[in-house]
Amino acid sequence: MSASEEIAAAAAVLVVEHGLEYAAAKRKAARDLGRRSGRSGDLPTNEAVEDCVREHLALFCADTQPGELRALRELAATWMERLAEFRPHLGGAVWRGTATRRSAVLLDLYCDDPKALAVALVNRGLDYDVDARPGPRQEEVEVLTLHVPCRELGTPVPLVLSVLDLDAQRGALQPDARGRSWRGDLAALRRLLDAAEPPR
Repeated sequence: MSASEEIAAAAAVLVVEHGLEYAAAKRKAARDLGRRSGRSGDLPTNEAVEDCVREHLALFCADTQPGELRALRELAATWMERLAEFRPHLGGAVWRGTATRRSAVLLDLYCDDPKALAVALVNRGLDYDVDARPGPRQEEVEVLTLHVPCRELGTPVPLVLSVLDLDAQRGALQPDARGRSWRGDLAALRRLLDAAEPPR
């Protein structure tokens, strides 16, 4: 097994069992395995990690994961409806079909005024934490995180809102190396819920 394959397998466990996102899981897996994470040749692609995630889910979570995924997708749909004015797109494990109860709901929001979202949340009496991450063009993007109840799972779920400018929406549906999208809008999510199958 190559270094990249080892990291992908270890990262998949971190994704499923601890809810890490792929980038963080790859870095931690590389450190845990004593690999130099700065060497680009050692780090697997997101698609390779996702393949390992799907294998892990099939082996260890086949009886629980489909129901947890559906609950999280329904929760995402509810919040996408509530935040419709900000053109929400769902990403991450909930969109790609690999989510478990430990996964966060990741929404990218597109608006002219980044502060408008914060105002909307405050007006609804919602508390949130603020952070930042690199955006699609490596600019700093504001990230607001709420913990929202999920009745079906009986636990609060992190709802992570990334605030992007309208220009970034043009690349929102860019496919991965296999032609599948990394995110989708509410109409696409509803099709997945109706079909009860992973995105294509």
